[in-house]
Amino acid sequence: MFRIIGIGIFFGVIVFLFTFIASKKSGKYYMAPVVTFLIFLAVVAYSLVIVGGFEGMGVGFLGAGFLVVSIVGTLFLPLLTRWKFAREFTRKDIWALILLPLLFFSAIGAGIYLEDNYWVIDEGETTVIEGEESYYEVTTISEGRKQVTVHLGEEYAGKNVEVEKVNKRGPTEVTVKIVDGGSGDKSGYIMIGLDQITEPVTVQTTDGDVIEPSMEQEEN
Repeated sequence: MFRIIGIGIFFGVIVFLFTFIASKKSGKYYMAPVVTFLIFLAVVAYSLVIVGGFEGMGVGFLGAGFLVVSIVGTLFLPLLTRWKFAREFTRKDIWALILLPLLFFSAIGAGIYLEDNYWVIDEGETTVIEGEESYYEVTTISEGRKQVTVHLGEEYAGKNVEVEKVNKRGPTEVTVKIVDGGSGDKSGYIMIGLDQITEPVTVQTTDGDVIEPSMEQEEN
């Protein structure tokens, strides 16, 4: 929660500074906290109306960061406007008005690119069945989201499975890592949640071994 609010504060500071600098010529410095507050309202409305649910709560925390910046900026606004550098529009301000939006959208792009696009629903061990091979199956869970369940077979007895990465650019590729487990008569399983998948799905280990879909999955 606090991490998400911190990200919101980061973006809120960028919006506040951009609006404050742009307001130097008109002298309407109050627009800086006002615009930041309006973005807070827009983000909260988006989280409630468009996103909803648990994910909507996360977006709401992001909006809370804008609210914090708006309140703190309002409190310090009289102090900021007393300083000479805050009243004079300079060449540095022109560069700031160019660089701040670039920083804003670059940070959003980096966040989208680096964001984990999966979550682990459950993981554990089950008793090894003689002759059973490793397999995966795709099922639909709440709100149309997908679940990829990877179950290790007899060849991985005594091993557990962890998700290494999920690539959703193009056909969905799930890469899992095989790690040492506990009992030698058990093998690992993992349930991975995804917002959506793109066929054909590929599930493989970090060693490049492909895990085939279950027989029921192939029939479907």
